[in-house]
Amino acid sequence: MGTLFEEMRIGSLRAKNRLVRAATYEGLATDDGHLTPELAAVCEELAAGGAGTVILGYAYVTPDEQPNPRMLGIYDDSFVPEYRKLVERLHSYDARVVSQIVYGGSATKLDPPSARILGPSAVPNPKTGIVPVEASRGDIRLLVESFAAAARRARDAGFDGVELHAAHGYLLSQFLNPQLNRRTDEYGGPVENRARIVVEALAAIRREAGAEYPVLVKLNSSDGVEGGLTEDDSLEAAQLLVEAGVSAIEVSGPWRACRARDFAGEPFFAAYARRLARAVPVPVILTGGNRRVDAMERLADEGIAGFGLCRPLICEPDLPKRWAADPQAVPRCVSCNGCSATPGHRCVLR
Repeated sequence: MGTLFEEMRIGSLRAKNRLVRAATYEGLATDDGHLTPELAAVCEELAAGGAGTVILGYAYVTPDEQPNPRMLGIYDDSFVPEYRKLVERLHSYDARVVSQIVYGGSATKLDPPSARILGPSAVPNPKTGIVPVEASRGDIRLLVESFAAAARRARDAGFDGVELHAAHGYLLSQFLNPQLNRRTDEYGGPVENRARIVVEALAAIRREAGAEYPVLVKLNSSDGVEGGLTEDDSLEAAQLLVEAGVSAIEVSGPWRACRARDFAGEPFFAAYARRLARAVPVPVILTGGNRRVDAMERLADEGIAGFGLCRPLICEPDLPKRWAADPQAVPRCVSCNGCSATPGHRCVLR
């Protein structure tokens, strides 16, 4: 087997290969965010399929702000026992398991939306039209504490790590985006200020969950729009996260780039991931457009630590095992995005 099936290390996390199931929203939890047998079965199928690391679909951290219907929650201690059982089950397949935590803000798709939605500034979200309440310093402190408490619950449930979601237009991503962050205080303006809430959340997680607990951050390579987060901004934010003790950075980017169906070349955000891997001393995971073993092998040789997969594993949860047996195997996923419109986000080809 090639480089792709070597061990991936993120602090104390030791994964059997470099293939990572990138967190995916299924909409299969209960209305208040608890696990269901159907969702647990999806997670088990992914672990059985051979992914070295499974990042569970994002979990919301405050009970009064649910970004999407029937998404996972982790906002109080009642979640710990059920997650512990799930993690133990996934560990039986020799998979490592990470909990992704999030506050959605004005990117919410809940209908009707939560009663009070915080944002960096009272600026309409270009996708949803929702105008959030500008977060006060007190609001920011509570959000930071909520992320830290959620990470502690993940640790107590036996997760091998936690991932702070600062990409894809959710609240932490909104703070990084100068289009949505018009603040003039210490949380707005230059990148150092716009990234401050992410750095503070990371530091709080370190205090709550422990200095050695693996903490990942998911970060946009750029927002892909004029006036948004640029690649240079993203690199600077990543370096600030390294100084704050991040264990690894997962690189992603705008959804419009992920709609591409040309997989003859490199994954979507490979050029940025190379720059990032050269600039930071922590593992970089590249998510988006990973369809060919040979392309991933080349990038692994260039310093990329792991490769996130979303839609291909919706279509074929056992794709990692297929690739281990036949590196030339072509995924069935054609990025038609039909899964995004199905109940439970199921593949229309299955």
